[in-house]
Amino acid sequence: MYEWIKALHVIAVIAWMAGMLYLPRLFVYHCEAEIGSKQSETFKIMERRLLKAIINPAMIVTWLAGLYLAWSGHWYTSGWFHGKFALVLLLSGVHGFFSRCVKDFAADRNTRSQKFYRIINEVPTVLMILIVILVVVKPF
Repeated sequence: MYEWIKALHVIAVIAWMAGMLYLPRLFVYHCEAEIGSKQSETFKIMERRLLKAIINPAMIVTWLAGLYLAWSGHWYTSGWFHGKFALVLLLSGVHGFFSRCVKDFAADRNTRSQKFYRIINEVPTVLMILIVILVVVKPF
């Protein structure tokens, strides 16, 4: 059962990261759209659907499967796992921030620039790289 849960975990991580990498790109383009325009309304739908249909469920499955793997594999005693867990908590915080941004755009209350979203788009990438290194290399 452990290997099946691990496969589910990897699939969920891929889906979560795909959404976390795409959503801020949508924000960049949404910044260009005039408030109330058809384009802006389309971005609102795209952002909401991406968050609700892909990112949120993928994060939940990632967490549930990951906690199962940590418990059944006794990884919770390993130093690398503590680092991974901290980074996944941080990634979940970024997810929460992106959720807030979706709500702000939906209410036409975005105050951030394209440049901000271009920079923040790199945060999930950096976190993902560090997490993968910890899981594969297990440096401590």
